[in-house]
Amino acid sequence: MYDLLVRGGHLVRDEGVALADLGIVEGRIVDTGPELTGSARQELDARGLHVFPGGVDAHVHFNEPGRTQWEGLSTGSRALIAGGGTTFADMPLNSTPPVLSGAALEAKRRAAEREAHADFALWGGLTPGNIDRLPELAQAGAVGFKAFMSHSGLEEFESPDDLTLYEGMRQARALGRIVALHAESQSIISSLSARIRADGGTGVGDYLRSRPATAEVEAVNRALLLAEETGARLHLVHLSTGQAVTLAAEARARGVDVSLETCPHYLCFTGQDMERLGAVLKCAPPLRSAAEVETLWAAVRQGHINTVGSDHSPSSPDLKARPDFFDVWGGVAGVQSTLSALLTEGRTRGLTLPHLARLLSRAPAERFSLRGKGRLEPEADADLVLVDLEAQWIHTAADLHTRWKFSPYLGRTFQGRVRRTLLRGTTVYLDGTFPHPPQGRFLAPSPALSSQEMTP
Repeated sequence: MYDLLVRGGHLVRDEGVALADLGIVEGRIVDTGPELTGSARQELDARGLHVFPGGVDAHVHFNEPGRTQWEGLSTGSRALIAGGGTTFADMPLNSTPPVLSGAALEAKRRAAEREAHADFALWGGLTPGNIDRLPELAQAGAVGFKAFMSHSGLEEFESPDDLTLYEGMRQARALGRIVALHAESQSIISSLSARIRADGGTGVGDYLRSRPATAEVEAVNRALLLAEETGARLHLVHLSTGQAVTLAAEARARGVDVSLETCPHYLCFTGQDMERLGAVLKCAPPLRSAAEVETLWAAVRQGHINTVGSDHSPSSPDLKARPDFFDVWGGVAGVQSTLSALLTEGRTRGLTLPHLARLLSRAPAERFSLRGKGRLEPEADADLVLVDLEAQWIHTAADLHTRWKFSPYLGRTFQGRVRRTLLRGTTVYLDGTFPHPPQGRFLAPSPALSSQEMTP
């Protein structure tokens, strides 16, 4: 007997899209196939809907404990599951204190076990002052270590110099952990910013000029060299330029263990959009030209980009309302819109549904060694997203479940709407409602998976 039988959905898997049922027992998928026989305690009619594996967003900033006035675990994870996510990995820097020790990670874990509506992993930090803390972070279950090659925006989360980064990568390799890297050249950015601001530059265009593509490309090249020398597993986050993707793809071809992430906003918006919409689209690296957007989409189709993460990093409205654009907090609120945005854009860009599911679910689950996640296969967790691909709708502030009701996607027409999200076989989101209290579980990386190299 099944606990739950999901009937007649179009299952989206690596091998294609097929009409089939899913049999679930104790929160795990045990059977798939057309017209499964047998009884079930409960049946769910998925006819007319597409069933995706739950999204794994490995790049969010929910900021708790600490800056919960920006976004908290409860509101952030509610938005995640409303958008089709079932697992997130929270970044270490915006918490208070930042996650630079085993004790800080344990404090965040306890908070998330109380508040999170989705399963979760936690990143630790790699900074000049905590190299000796990396073993205890790994022991506490950190999925990996996050570092910045440019200023993080927070004084308490310092950027490592090249020697510290080199030594941190060596230690991460020994600990079986991945290094996630924000790759922008601080020397290029700081020098350009100082020159532009000395000339009175305070606008959106001035900010765009202060962080050129060259700053990303130079840092990516340096990061790849360090990864090659140390044998570290490297994850380059939020890439915005085609040249950086090309460098990383070439490095991977010669044996560097590197994976590449971009974000929905780099695929859906341009620098011109940032000038039009302002602070709601400020991010680092900044948005690029329409030509760069086309190049990124080509890299997605070719399999060079492995994952798409939201990099959801909102703030309280006062930090977005400053007259000098350089002083505006940089972060895009988009955790709820990732799947719908890519379904909509992907239809015109040649992105297949199986490829989309791989980008958002299977690839991040495998890269970050999160056992049981990201697949619609027997023995996987029954994390399901039921999507009405025929639904066309306009995204409004009333739809948002984030703490603050702003997003660059407001007013956009989306094709494809999440109707229901299941976490380990339990409906946690249903047409705008949340039927159950938080039940997220902590996910430490599986040692058996951590040694796998990234494949396109």
